Amino acid sequence: MHTPRTLAAAGDLLRALAAPVRIAIVLQLLESDRCVHDLVDALRVAQPLISQHLRVLKSAGVVHGERRGREVVYSLVDDHLAHIVVDAVAHVEEG
Repeated sequence: MHTPRTLAAAGDLLRALAAPVRIAIVLQLLESDRCVHDLVDALRVAQPLISQHLRVLKSAGVVHGERRGREVVYSLVDDHLAHIVVDAVAHVEEG
């Protein structure tokens, strides 16, 4: 049996993933670590919006950023969450 606290935390995590741009970011980071301008170019979304979505993902523990010179390079904390996103996308594409 899972505690209400665990279930609430899992719900928070799923809500953090529940936006098309955030799903796309996770899929991009699954391929390789990326900085903001890489994500802007790949997803064709404005930089402020990418930054906002990265903040949500970072606060949820999905991604972390590492400063490299003038840039921050983002990567997935682990692949568990990426599997949730990949499985959700595959499920939709199958149906």
